[in-house]
Amino acid sequence: MIESLHGLPDGVLGFRAVGAVEASDYESVLDPAIDAAIEAGRAVNLVYVLGEEFERYSLGALWQDARLEGKPPKIWGRIALVTDHPVIGEIIHGIAFLFPCELHIFAVSALDDAVAWAAEGPQTF
Repeated sequence: MIESLHGLPDGVLGFRAVGAVEASDYESVLDPAIDAAIEAGRAVNLVYVLGEEFERYSLGALWQDARLEGKPPKIWGRIALVTDHPVIGEIIHGIAFLFPCELHIFAVSALDDAVAWAAEGPQTF
């Protein structure tokens, strides 16, 4: 499941993956939040936490994640991936050049730093 993070600065969307992430999690939580930011003309500065509670992505969730690449590149501000999973961090680091925005990987213990970094991203597109 994908849970929203609360209490974040204006202009920052935050989410935590818990257990198994399914396509429906994107459809009900992540996509509507991103679409609302776009409709408001706000850049998407995103904090995404893959902590100890995260288990796996379903194939449908991976497809939904890939569909995010279809969003206009100009809407993306910064993406802070927060994880201690070494393989995930290495994979994302290896493909970071494919992202249409700044992307930085933070340790779970540095969640506050990740939020602060994302908040410094562009506020509009």
